[in-house]
Amino acid sequence: MLFWILVAVMTAALAVILLYPLLRGAKAAENIRAGEAAVYRDQLRELDRDLNGGLITPEEADYARAEIGRRLIAVSADEPAETPKLARHHHFTEAFVLLVLPVLGLCLYLTTGRPDLPSQPLEARLENPGNDVAVLITKAERHLAEKPDDGKGWDVLAPIYFRTMRVNDAQVAYRNAIRLLGPSPVRLDGLAETLMAVSDGVVTEEARQVLEQSLTLEPDNPRARFYIALSMEQAGRLDEARQAFEALAKQSPADAPWLPLVNEHIAMNGGAKSGADPAAPGANPAAPGANPAAPGAGPAAPGADQAAPGNPTQQDVAAAETMSAGDRQQMIRGMVDSLDAKLSEDPNNFEGWVRLVRSYAVLNDKDRAAGALKRGLAAFPPPGEQGRQLLALARELGIATEGATQ
Repeated sequence: MLFWILVAVMTAALAVILLYPLLRGAKAAENIRAGEAAVYRDQLRELDRDLNGGLITPEEADYARAEIGRRLIAVSADEPAETPKLARHHHFTEAFVLLVLPVLGLCLYLTTGRPDLPSQPLEARLENPGNDVAVLITKAERHLAEKPDDGKGWDVLAPIYFRTMRVNDAQVAYRNAIRLLGPSPVRLDGLAETLMAVSDGVVTEEARQVLEQSLTLEPDNPRARFYIALSMEQAGRLDEARQAFEALAKQSPADAPWLPLVNEHIAMNGGAKSGADPAAPGANPAAPGANPAAPGAGPAAPGADQAAPGNPTQQDVAAAETMSAGDRQQMIRGMVDSLDAKLSEDPNNFEGWVRLVRSYAVLNDKDRAAGALKRGLAAFPPPGEQGRQLLALARELGIATEGATQ
């Protein structure tokens, strides 16, 4: 019963809020007309004073008095003519607000709502949260507010914050877990990914230092090694990045799920793919050991497919080994141009657009990268998942997205 009383009170309050401008509007119109009439009367009195003081001639005074009188008559004549029409309009609107809106809202609630469910206070929900992630987070936050030195609590909450895109809270939680429980590869890698998420996918200097600390604890950590190589690529140190990615590829098992992504970065930095690539075309592998929902993570290309546009054949790889750096760069440019031409003929190739945008970015051709992004978004609009991935990739690579969706 209390619920329905509250609903009635809220409905009445909303009706008053909606009706107030209408009721005030009629009164405001009357005040405006009265104010205009008062102004014109003041002008008539001012005109008489000017005439008595000799400031204007009688002819000028007559002309001005006639014009002011005409305006005064017009204002006075509008009042009885407009008021009934205005009142009728307001009566219709008032009836709609008072009757139709509450009835419509009640029908919608009875149709889509659950008025039969009993109320459940927050305390009761905290006692039995079930699968409600928001309630679980609230329960953990209350616990940590009472016991802020519970390192295990911070350790559990940090990745949950990260998965729910609360990256600033995740950063604090990871730092507290590391401070209380000590550093571990999992915690350090999580903190580094959080720092990268805050910086829109850029491996900052602080993130790099955290990753290097993780490698001191686990030298063969593929997740940390991948992101350190990525930081070299983002800094423009392409040879060092290629060598780091190649070393990671040699270390990785033949069936490692991150190997396609590593091979893609090797190719983008002027090297040849190494290792087996079991991923089927269209696969979207994440960074080694990374959370695939991590913010800022760019989508990966499909596995090595010699028939795929822009991928080097075995003959290309053999020829590249004997080339100079300049010739190898020209060869890469030719493959990228070939991929661009094929995408112009067949734009329904999402992985191809990913490779093309990333290729132009690696070649430091931001204008062509922006153009490729715009064409890719025309084929895969941003409202879709693939369009959003293209925009995320552009932000990761520092490509301007303004106007790309137009």
